[in-house]
Amino acid sequence: MIEILSELTQGQTGKIIALNGEGGLKKHLMEMGFVKGAEVKMGRVAPLGDPVEIKIKGYSISLRKEEAQNIEIEIL
Repeated sequence: MIEILSELTQGQTGKIIALNGEGGLKKHLMEMGFVKGAEVKMGRVAPLGDPVEIKIKGYSISLRKEEAQNIEIEIL
């Protein structure tokens, strides 16, 4: 099932299948390790829902929900 990264709930994992976004944002996400095939896990979510903590390749990254909406995943 294809989902958007920002829609995961805490503790869910998925595999990145596509990155969307305009120029600089897409490049920035790729530099942080968000590449096709990488496994991600939703960590903590801020009280108001933004930002979210994403665990990828052994480290944690905080992303704004609008950034996470550019990452398509397959839920594992």
